[in-house]
Amino acid sequence: MLLSERLTGLYLELPASLNLPAGVHVMNPYRSGEVRDIVKTFFKKYYHDTHGRIPLLGINPGRFGAGITGITFTDPVRLEQECGISNSFAKKQELSSVFIYDLINNYGGPGKFFSRFILSAVCPLGFLKDGRNLNYYDSRALLASVGGFIARFLQTYMEIMGSPSTIICLGEGKNYRYLAALNEKLGLAKDITPLPHPRWVMQYRYTSRKDFIKKYLSVLDNI
Repeated sequence: MLLSERLTGLYLELPASLNLPAGVHVMNPYRSGEVRDIVKTFFKKYYHDTHGRIPLLGINPGRFGAGITGITFTDPVRLEQECGISNSFAKKQELSSVFIYDLINNYGGPGKFFSRFILSAVCPLGFLKDGRNLNYYDSRALLASVGGFIARFLQTYMEIMGSPSTIICLGEGKNYRYLAALNEKLGLAKDITPLPHPRWVMQYRYTSRKDFIKKYLSVLDNI
């Protein structure tokens, strides 16, 4: 089976709901017909082969990026302008998506980047509380609720990717610590390389963002 077909099946079969703590809501854009079509188009465009990829794992989808489009670190603007996939969503930017596609273009463009790498997240579904993004690790109760789901997803995901020896973790703090601990239990990959999260770069180190892109490129080029 082609990689595009396996990825499409994985994402479009994610649960519509999870048993979450009170006040926490799941974001599952894959219930939308438009998102389902976008996911099929995106995966067929970049992953219509039988080769594995090296994953770059973020935290979980945000409400302005993958929480809308279903494509990790890809807001409606980047989806249309960089990937050539038209969509009806409001063309609002997400900071992480801006950084990631600057990186992708510096690497050589989406075609070259996605031929070797793939963007995803430790948790493939996002969460909201009081209308704001909630990271999977921000609440002990939430993490306890979704820990099994995350583990099952990552085991399946890494198998689909051809069990690469390396994972690039986007986030050097809690995301990396959780993923590293999970890797100790599950043996997902031989190595996990942490990099600063794009959102952190854009929010706190914006004037130095080109230096962080160079840091990313150095890691990608040496894998």
